[in-house]
Formats: sequence, C-alpha cells, structure tokens
Amino acid sequence: MKFLTAAFLLIALNSSAQVQYEVSKDPNNGLKTLKGILSPEIIQNDEAFSWMKNDISWYKPNADCVTTLTAVKDTIQFVVFIGTWCEDSHNVYPQFLKLLNQVGFDKKRLTIIGVDRNKTTLGSLCQALNVTKAPTILVLKAGKEIGRVEEYGKYGVYDKELAEVLAKAK
Repeated sequence: MKFLTAAFLLIALNSSAQVQYEVSKDPNNGLKTLKGILSPEIIQNDEAFSWMKNDISWYKPNADCVTTLTAVKDTIQFVVFIGTWCEDSHNVYPQFLKLLNQVGFDKKRLTIIGVDRNKTTLGSLCQALNVTKAPTILVLKAGKEIGRVEEYGKYGVYDKELAEVLAKAK
C-alpha cells in the first residue's frame, strides 16, 4: 500500500507544475501554516518564514551523507514533510536544502509537503505514509520508501541518520 501511495504521489506531483496548498494560522502560536504541496521558493520568499533566512553558514553537512548522496542523487527522490509552525522544521529544513544544494541535487526529485500541528495535510498523505512527526524526510528509490529520518534522527543530528538511509540506495 505504501508503495502504491508513494508511486501515485510522485506521478501526481511530477505531472502538475501547479502548487496546491492552503494557508491557516497555528492555534498554539499564531504562526502562518502552509498545508499541502509546497516549493522551496514559496517558503523562501514568504516574509512570514524569516527563519529561512537565518544564517546557517556554521552548518557543515555530515561527510558520509555528502559522499553517499552524491553517489545516489540521480536514483532517489525525497518527500519531506515540514511544519512551517515547527521549530524542528525551522532548523532541519534549511540545513537539508543546503545539503541538497551542495551536492547539486535536482529539485525536481524533491517534494515538500506542509503539515499542520496535527500532522495532517491535504488528502490523507500523512496517514497513508504513516507520518507522525515534523520534519520527516522520506527517501524513495523506484517509487518505494527505503527509509526515513524523523525530526533530528536517532543520533540527534539528522544527516548522520540520513547517510545510513542513503547507503541503502547504493
């Protein structure tokens, strides 16, 4: 079921250039919340998401992650669930984009999905893919999930666990 859902998701997203999302306010902190299919530009260009402009020059991606991602970047896709209201997403997502830029990852292989505080989005993607945390980075190969990193990962540094997941794509 997850394979079919992921395959359908990628086909649907790649066949439509139109970004589909809805805007609301987080009930806990009043922050703008985007729910649905997003693009990096939507988040980067919105003044409500000033956290995207924070200086992350200090961030040096995990060397194993860079090496492995460079080797497999043309054979995998990422589906990333973020909460624009979520502090963990505010930290991990910009670092993740820096990693992708560093290795020259094709953004056509990246799907970003905004979730609300309840970890729901348009449709039932979170439920179908068992996404319960934000951020969650799914790694897919040939339309099948090979692994995921939730929040900061099991080591407290997301890219260390991501390197392990990416190694499965070799």
